[in-house]
Amino acid sequence: MSSAFTHLPIGQRIPDRPHAVSCSLPTMRDVRGYEEKDPATLSQLTSGYPRFVVHPWLRLLAAHLGMVDPAIGPDRTLWLVSSARMARDLAAHLGSGADARCCAHDGIHGVHHRPDPDLFRAAKLYLQHVGGFLSSRAAEERLVRLGHLPAVEAEELFPGDALGEVRRHLRAALPGAADADLLPATCGMNAVWAAFRAVSDLQATRGRTAWLQLGWLYLDTIALLRKFTGGPANYLSASDVLDRGGLERLFATHGSRLAGVMVEVPTNPLIQTPDLPALAELCRRHGVRLVADPSLASVFSLDVLPHADLVVTSLTKYAAGEGDLVAGLVAVNPAGPDAAELRARVAAALEPVHPRDLARLAAQIGHAPELVRRIEANTGTVAAFLRGHPAVRDVFWALQEGSAENYRRLARGATATGGMITFTLRRAGALEPFYDALRLPKGPSFGMRTTLICPFLYLAHYDLVTTPAGRAELAAAGLDPDLLRLCCGTEPAADLIDSLREALDRVA
Repeated sequence: MSSAFTHLPIGQRIPDRPHAVSCSLPTMRDVRGYEEKDPATLSQLTSGYPRFVVHPWLRLLAAHLGMVDPAIGPDRTLWLVSSARMARDLAAHLGSGADARCCAHDGIHGVHHRPDPDLFRAAKLYLQHVGGFLSSRAAEERLVRLGHLPAVEAEELFPGDALGEVRRHLRAALPGAADADLLPATCGMNAVWAAFRAVSDLQATRGRTAWLQLGWLYLDTIALLRKFTGGPANYLSASDVLDRGGLERLFATHGSRLAGVMVEVPTNPLIQTPDLPALAELCRRHGVRLVADPSLASVFSLDVLPHADLVVTSLTKYAAGEGDLVAGLVAVNPAGPDAAELRARVAAALEPVHPRDLARLAAQIGHAPELVRRIEANTGTVAAFLRGHPAVRDVFWALQEGSAENYRRLARGATATGGMITFTLRRAGALEPFYDALRLPKGPSFGMRTTLICPFLYLAHYDLVTTPAGRAELAAAGLDPDLLRLCCGTEPAADLIDSLREALDRVA
């Protein structure tokens, strides 16, 4: 039996640091409890992925401000956000009936509204979709000043020009881009939001208001397109990223009103890669702007900027390999037809990274190429093991049959696969015994030194996996509700395989 990995209790931060972006959900019961908001489960979660679980220091600071500011008071719901503009946008989104009011306390901005479960959900989802929460490091610094915390966490920070250092490494990963083309955002979804807003506002001046979602995308990207395109007629979806003929027909019908196409390269979670050069040519021919998200494999592994108008990516993954900060990036293709206009509009739309988050990112990003190399050295080996195990039915990864050639056209080398593998089990009902027995770190996020596995669709689309209509929607998209998402870390491949084999043999 493998001894390389030990059980992590529910709620354990991954990594074990105050600003960790993942936390342990070691059993399917814990996963269901988290999704169903079971108080017994939630009481054990000290933190979680920052856009989904409000950091305890944000909650503590909000409680303090509610006590000291009579305009807020302890009975109203207060959200701490990334800027004054984000506060105004959130208040406007909630509408006049929410009695939502903006507030500011020495540079900390927020919105408070009357207590109401529907308003709470609407506010939380908005901030989740657009990446608008206050940084946990900003909250930490204020709590130290207030005397609620003894000191900020001791951690390695870049001592000089952090933005310049981050851009220096990104220029190497995105050849042809100048500093002005590399626009960091407070998180990956804020980068997606800023790109979406920039393209939407520009293309609206040309009478183009529709968007195409190509493939099954990350849940918040799907939500953003569905909620903010101005109505169902402006939201188009094509599920098969490999259907060139279908795309040609769609563009022939809708191309004149399409503002943009949103695509992941490769997609999450089926890890399919479209023919990006062909898609780019189709978009250019019809005056459509292409937004490509290579987060799953990273800009360090894929060269996508020449084919897109905008590249959006999460720097939480791979670039911040320690797993203790969130950040994002919009990269503008300087050769794109609207480069100058998009550059200005994106810069105006995104939320800036908190200075200490940026300094922490700058301290880590230089290690990203070596981190990615070590992760990718494991990925092919683990994928081959999974393909050969009798308990495993399907394995999806960058070099899977059907889209491997599309991926190789973009890859920076023969081994540049990213770290993601998703797979399904052969036996019905095997998910829970396998997952519960598996001795690997189990939680959301990916692209860090630590291997992470999760029942992805349970965490991303619990509403779909738990209803007949939802399961039908997943099936139509080729998604098994019990699909597992594994992102290799830098641990020895033999240890990863030993742990996987131990759990798989139980359900073979």
